[in-house]
Amino acid sequence: MMEAVIFIGIQGSGKSSFFKERFFDTHVRINLDMLRTRHREAVLVEACLRAKQPFVVDNTNPTLDDRKRYIDLAKAAGSRIVGYYFQSKVDECKKRNQERPRRKAVPLPGLLATYSRLELPKLAEGFDALCYVSIGPDGAFVIQEWTDEVR
Repeated sequence: MMEAVIFIGIQGSGKSSFFKERFFDTHVRINLDMLRTRHREAVLVEACLRAKQPFVVDNTNPTLDDRKRYIDLAKAAGSRIVGYYFQSKVDECKKRNQERPRRKAVPLPGLLATYSRLELPKLAEGFDALCYVSIGPDGAFVIQEWTDEVR
């Protein structure tokens, strides 16, 4: 079955690094920073769905409405939808963001604005599976099954 993966989390929470580690060899990466426009993004999502090509939406997707656009399309195409919520502790994300090369760093007001809009995901949004991702003390990703209790 085709798989659509949706990442959720503020800038600096580890989404792109997680993609490289876990999905680089198997899924197309759909990312607005690369594609620059919603039109290009929509064309690539549609192409993946038509070709039954697994993909990852590597954007912040902070709100229910942000995620719904992908969930509705993927459900209509018969895809399995997996969400990954990345622990979004502001101080830790700010620190990781500051460690990025200057041209890739997100201005602090942008990071804080995303955090202020962040809505925790729920399975009821249409996910077939939902996972919680944090970064352990050793820097490795820790993946847990999501429960709809407050994180």
